[in-house]
Amino acid sequence: MSSGYSADERFQYLISCFRPRVKMYIQVEPVLDFLIFLPAEVKEHIERTAATLGNIQAAEQLLSTLEKGAWPPGWTRLFVEALKRGGSPLAARYVNPELTDLPSPSFENYHDECFQLLSLLQPTLVDRLAVRDVLDKCLEVELLTIEDRNRISAAENNGNEAGVRELLRRIVQKENWFSTFLTVLRETENEALAQELTGCTASGSSAENENLSQEDGPEVKELLLLDTDQPNAEKQNSDMENNSTESSFMDSSVISESDTSLAEGSVNCLDESLGHNSNMGSDSGTMGSDSEEVAERTSPEPELHLRPYQIEVVQPALEGKNIIICLPTGSGKTRVAVYIAKDHLDRKKQASQLGKVIVLVNKVLLVEQLFRKEFEPYLKKWYLVMGLSGDTQLKISFPEVVKSHDVIISTAQILENSLLNSEKGEDDGVQLSDFSLIIIDECHHTNKEAVYNNIMRRYLKQKLKNNKLKKEHKPVIPLPQILGLTASPGVGGATKQAKAEDHILKICANLDARTIKTVKENISQLKDQIKEPCKKFAIADDTREDPFKDKLLEIMTKIQTFCQMSPMSDFGTQQYEQRAITMEKKAAREGNRQDRLCAEHLRKYNEALQINDTIRMIDAYNHLETFYNDEKEKMFAVLDDNDESGDSVGGNEDENDEKRPLKVDGTDKFLLYLFLDNKKMLKKLAENPDNENKKLTKLRNTIMEQYTRTAGTARGIIFTKTRQSAYALSQWIIENDKFEEVGVKAHHLIGAGHSSEFKPMTQNEQKEVISKFRTGKINLLIATTVAEEGLDIKECNIIIRYGLVTNEIAMVQARGRARADESTYVLVANRGSGVVEREIVNDFREKMMYKAINHVQNMTHEEYERKILELQMQSLLEKKIKTKRTTAKQCKENPSLIHFLCKNCSVLAFCGDNINVIEKMHHINMTPEFKELYIVRENKALQKKFADYQTNGEIICKSCGQAWGTMMVHKGLDLPCLKIRNFVVFFKNNLTKKQYKKWVELPITFPGLDYSGYCFCSDED
Repeated sequence: MSSGYSADERFQYLISCFRPRVKMYIQVEPVLDFLIFLPAEVKEHIERTAATLGNIQAAEQLLSTLEKGAWPPGWTRLFVEALKRGGSPLAARYVNPELTDLPSPSFENYHDECFQLLSLLQPTLVDRLAVRDVLDKCLEVELLTIEDRNRISAAENNGNEAGVRELLRRIVQKENWFSTFLTVLRETENEALAQELTGCTASGSSAENENLSQEDGPEVKELLLLDTDQPNAEKQNSDMENNSTESSFMDSSVISESDTSLAEGSVNCLDESLGHNSNMGSDSGTMGSDSEEVAERTSPEPELHLRPYQIEVVQPALEGKNIIICLPTGSGKTRVAVYIAKDHLDRKKQASQLGKVIVLVNKVLLVEQLFRKEFEPYLKKWYLVMGLSGDTQLKISFPEVVKSHDVIISTAQILENSLLNSEKGEDDGVQLSDFSLIIIDECHHTNKEAVYNNIMRRYLKQKLKNNKLKKEHKPVIPLPQILGLTASPGVGGATKQAKAEDHILKICANLDARTIKTVKENISQLKDQIKEPCKKFAIADDTREDPFKDKLLEIMTKIQTFCQMSPMSDFGTQQYEQRAITMEKKAAREGNRQDRLCAEHLRKYNEALQINDTIRMIDAYNHLETFYNDEKEKMFAVLDDNDESGDSVGGNEDENDEKRPLKVDGTDKFLLYLFLDNKKMLKKLAENPDNENKKLTKLRNTIMEQYTRTAGTARGIIFTKTRQSAYALSQWIIENDKFEEVGVKAHHLIGAGHSSEFKPMTQNEQKEVISKFRTGKINLLIATTVAEEGLDIKECNIIIRYGLVTNEIAMVQARGRARADESTYVLVANRGSGVVEREIVNDFREKMMYKAINHVQNMTHEEYERKILELQMQSLLEKKIKTKRTTAKQCKENPSLIHFLCKNCSVLAFCGDNINVIEKMHHINMTPEFKELYIVRENKALQKKFADYQTNGEIICKSCGQAWGTMMVHKGLDLPCLKIRNFVVFFKNNLTKKQYKKWVELPITFPGLDYSGYCFCSDED
């Protein structure tokens, strides 16, 4: 052993070489117990990091602390011993300054291959392995420590799956874990799982192992169990670079640095920093031929290169200017953003300044996508990157994340909430000055009251203040650079070129952009990269006889006559629906129950007509049947509740003045029996295939043609208007054997929000569907607009817009999905529906948009700056006036002067002073008097767990069965959560009645719930 370097220097060198692997193999908390030289407060800080940010971040903090501190002599030996005694022997091998047991390159390759294999098979193990079966055996063979066992048992309290994930996360940190784990599986009657991991039988593998020489060691023997044709080390490491599956074994509470590529932390890199031929390792005084040989095989980080057309648009951003980059879908906008972010941070570092980048997105799924696919792989070697969405924000302090990371990918609402907290003087807040670069994805949404624009208005206000401070020669508040990304800024509904130019200027002003960049010099290369699909129109001549539709029109006409409503003939249109909504609201305010009920039922029949025009007749029938079944269930729920309390419908009211009989009047009976009398005929007509929708026939022919022509390689998306139509179309395709014969594997993809009555998909369900689409397990998505923007969906060779045309932005986004060679973009619509005409208008608007962008780019600097300043001042003034109006509208009266009436039966439900708010958004009423007015009806569609609460059924009016809201569980309390749209609001001071869609529209602020006061007053246990 050479005396050229001290033990501390050797330790520092080893950490610089093997940091990613050491961080991965350390279990921080048990190791801390044995580090007696560390002060208690340092240990506590690291333990807090482990609890909030996870084990890897805590390991990084521990290593940084050890590197920077001045510790007593012999501390490196104590640290190695602590690693061994704390259950991290593999980490100990890498940091032992004596270099007596450094893992070999072959061992590293073996370990990485086993890790990758286990990552791929993790879903199988989670699904099929019972953690209790193997836990004791793993402890017996020293694959787990006692603390490991206890932590896994604790995780198992959240289900066997959680226990298995914790088990796998811990065993991969141990030496020779793969062969030991196989032995455990075989000895606990899990032979089938062992075979899944090895790809061969136990006896076969044993025979092969005996033919290996003893000197290779057990780790190399196990390689034969994995694959007889393993790739070379360079290819293997390259594969590891591009595969982030092992992150599932790391801390999954946040999307943090996962160290998925371990190449930079392998023996291959040992000579790269201090030493070349340092006198640190072998008896001969050199590192030996092993490391020199392996160093030649080092796999580099994925290199960050831009194409010429990308380089063309980035230059102003590299100079620190605020710009908007407009590049088509699939041309690599995000890669450009990564490049700018790295250049920005590098320049800050060189100037010894603090650099901090935040990437803002408008969809939760985009957080993980941008983190995993773009920012983390390219930046992790130099900078700490984290992705943060709503779920993780509940567990981690956002300001802490901002302080401890260089790049944060976040939903815009998280930043907005934190800025609001800062303005209110709350602890957990940040300021725009905490960042040096803000990247805004899909920046065309920076308008009106969108969250992007709320953030940018703060920026503009501070910029104007800074201008004033400069004139007064006072210090200014630093503001971040702004980078906006979009595929299409649109024209904002403009019909004239001048209005389109104003729209582009407004987007530029809102983002304080010096310019908007598009590709000009390298346009031919961009066109080669972005394949323009062949556009087709599939127009259906729907001249069919439609007795089902005729029957619905007959029923609707009878309802209109019953309520003496002015005849309306535009059945099945958006205009009819709007008139029905207006009528319903007016009747609710006036207490006219007959007209309100008739309007509500007419809306349902109108929706059925629209469904019949879009998908199958049976889907329209099912829509009506579900509605009327639900109406009946509400009635029976109320009847049952009244029976239990001794009431009966139509009973002797003199006997008990407190009875609340069900309000079933002539209108209820007429509407219910009208449907029931026609139910059999409607179903019979709906099931007759002779009268099927001709547009569906066109869609079927289009799908069959494309999937037959590109057999085995077809991948497509059908865009449709509603969640219901997306689901119904996917069912139609799945149930039709003809589609299966040509290889169509379909699934729907809809939004995760709760704005629709149709049950949303969870974000995990969305991820699973998109993942299967990437791998080919699904090759046809039927999607709402959720799939138009941003999501990393594999290139398609067919895009179908099924009767759906919105604006030019959506058209460009959807068309951009058709990126494969010889792809097709098809619009399927009925003749005379206006859909084709709107598509032609969108084509015109797209041309208008590029012309407007070109005009803005060619404005003189003085004219551009003047226009931008005018628009910014206008935006801030509009916001100021709106805020003043909102404040002026706030009800200064006693909340008790506001009454809430059931919108169906006009019964007084509660007063304004009965309402409390939780989590600043959920409005509840916990008074005993209110509890007597509703009943809880089970509704499985509403049963769902959220991060901080869960919903458990529906609360309905005890008098009439009208839905009032949902029953939610929050902090162990059952709380009736009210939806304001189900009530008429009566203002006693001026005797007016109004209806609102959202609580925020009501001009009054309600107090938060006092939990201690409620629990003290409650008579519940």
